[in-house]
Amino acid sequence: MIFKRLLILCCCISLYSAQAQQKTSKEVDRPKLVVGIMVDQMRWDYLYRYYDRYGEGGFKRMLNNGFSCENTYINYIPTVTAIGHSSVYTGTTPAIHGIAGNDFIIQATGKSMYCTEDETVTPLGTAVGNAAGKMSPRNLLASTITDELKLASNFRSKVIGIAIKDRGAILPAGHFADAAYWFDSSGDWISSSYYMTDLPKWVKDFNKQKLAEKYLKQDWNTLYPIETYKQSIEDNNPYEGKFKGTQSPTFPVKTSQLLKENGIGLVATTPYGNTLTLDLAKAAINNEELGNNPGGFTDFLAISISSPDKIGHQFAVNSIEVEDNYLRLDKDLEDFFSYLDKTVGQGQYTVFLTADHGAAHNPQYFMDQQGNGGYFNSKTAQQGLNEQLKAKFNTDKLVISLSNYQVHLNNTLINERNLDRQAICDEAVKYLRNLEGVAFVAEMDKVSEAAIPSRIKERIINGYNYKRSGAIQIVLEPQWYSGSAKSTGTTHGNWNPYDSHIPLVWMGWGIKHGATNRITEMTDIAATVAGLLHIQEPNGSIGSPIVEVLNQ
Repeated sequence: MIFKRLLILCCCISLYSAQAQQKTSKEVDRPKLVVGIMVDQMRWDYLYRYYDRYGEGGFKRMLNNGFSCENTYINYIPTVTAIGHSSVYTGTTPAIHGIAGNDFIIQATGKSMYCTEDETVTPLGTAVGNAAGKMSPRNLLASTITDELKLASNFRSKVIGIAIKDRGAILPAGHFADAAYWFDSSGDWISSSYYMTDLPKWVKDFNKQKLAEKYLKQDWNTLYPIETYKQSIEDNNPYEGKFKGTQSPTFPVKTSQLLKENGIGLVATTPYGNTLTLDLAKAAINNEELGNNPGGFTDFLAISISSPDKIGHQFAVNSIEVEDNYLRLDKDLEDFFSYLDKTVGQGQYTVFLTADHGAAHNPQYFMDQQGNGGYFNSKTAQQGLNEQLKAKFNTDKLVISLSNYQVHLNNTLINERNLDRQAICDEAVKYLRNLEGVAFVAEMDKVSEAAIPSRIKERIINGYNYKRSGAIQIVLEPQWYSGSAKSTGTTHGNWNPYDSHIPLVWMGWGIKHGATNRITEMTDIAATVAGLLHIQEPNGSIGSPIVEVLNQ
């Protein structure tokens, strides 16, 4: 009888143990691969502006099968590439992660710093002295969600970043990445000794294919008959920039003939740059076995699609070139998702797609349609401001830059001459407020006291890093940006919805189907990925998980 009771007890314990193990296993179930796709300069409305022309397997697949956060905003200024990539992956803003611009000024020294420059590393895949290869994430002060994945798996997860722009590959991949690869003007994908001692053989073999040159030899014509591009203005117009060696900014673009004068880097300003980037992404998945981690750990592939930004800057929002780029990108995404289905397995990976910023309409185009807008000439404004300050303080060049819509003071000179910094700031604010196109001016340390709408005020504070940002923030009127009346194309950098309202769409493992109109922020993305993977959010994260997204 005792033996029988012991046998029953052992069976119960074994059953309970099995159930507990099954429950634990279910609780920590994770996707095989997370793919983060950032489309550089993608306005939110591009999801719908060209919706009727998209195929079923790209953007529409994400919208119709995945989950869309329809009101996702950037919660800081300035809205530029390096900050956008850093903020998505760290879950925080420049005030904390320290990437205060594509370039920023070290306030203590007045030295300009490129966001990923690192003189301590050696280029890989290019000449030793090539500055394009002297890059790393060392300037990023906070951890990324990719860093946290490495820590959570005891560095057994693989993390790789890929983009034509160095900052688009390096900053999302984080400090602990296995690799980051970016495109060099030589036509090769390169990296730095921060990650490895030599390029992997598969990257060298990929470079040997000379795909950029092969694509450019095909020329760039519209994907569909040009008369069907109804969401764009006429092809030949004064708002677009021309390629070097052309007479007009029109199709067809004979890239095969422009190669010699423009160089292989021309590929980045065509939709072929998107194709080339995703070609390398597929090669990385195949050769690094991403999504098939031998230990069963989740891998992470951070991709940034850089060409839309370059195309947008040159041709502006309403161009046929921008429309054609998104129609072609849609096809590239369809092909890429099909590749993931075959190699990783449909339903076994998670994808999120977002952007680092949007873009304004060309101000001259806007004004020609009888809208308000204009150009703020930063160079002229800085010159006038320095003249005003010289007259007041008997010292020239007290302002060294107006970059990132901020006044950067010559702190070294101010300290050497024992000048009254507060008086200088007060005079600068007074001068700038009277300039045409300026809506608000605020001293950074006194933003909370300024008569500025609360949402804009919050974005100024979030974007302010005391050691790397200017002393005064300039906020322009809508449809104004830094440039001149002769400026073609477009740019970005401001708080306005055209720059700050970005797409955010999720698809795949662990993702519900649906959409939310609730306002979410760019900095919520990292926390949401952390929730999906059951890992710690980045160490500077201020975001909250978007719980509607997660099918858990």
